[in-house]
Order: sequence, then structure tokens, then C-alpha cells
Amino acid sequence: ESQVELREHIDNLAAELFRINEHQKIALDLDPYVKKLLNARRRVVLVNNILQNAQERLRRLNHNVAKETARRKTMLEASGVFTPRS
Repeated sequence: ESQVELREHIDNLAAELFRINEHQKIALDLDPYVKKLLNARRRVVLVNNILQNAQERLRRLNHNVAKETARRKTMLEASGVFTPRS
């Protein structure tokens, strides 16, 4: 969520710099700053995608661990080695 908020703030700031540049009587070259902001936005999007992929892999891993734990518990209960606590 924070990456999305950061991306939105970067977009808003880039738009504001563009508007300021258009309304200035003295020509200010804000293009390098806008480019830096857009580059930062691109990196934020990239990091966000990496984090989402990692979270999805962790979710699947957690699901598989829970499934394997339940399977082993069932096997132990069936063999009489393990008796569940109440």
C-alpha cells in the first residue's frame, strides 16, 4: 500500500512541477526534475511488483506447509503414534 501511495505522490508532484513550469514567466528548466521523479516512480513500481510476487510466493508456500502438516498429522494419528490433545 505504501508503494502505491508513494507512486501517487510522485505522479502528483510531477504534474505540479509541469503546471508550475507552464505558468512561469521566466523559463525554468524543470524537465530534469520531472525525469528524476518519473524514474523514481518507475523504480517504486518495480519494487512494488517484486514485493507482490514475493508475497504471493510466501502465501503459496504457507498454504503448502499447512497442507503437508495436516497430511502428516493425519498419518501419525492413523498409525497411533500421535494422539490429539483436547
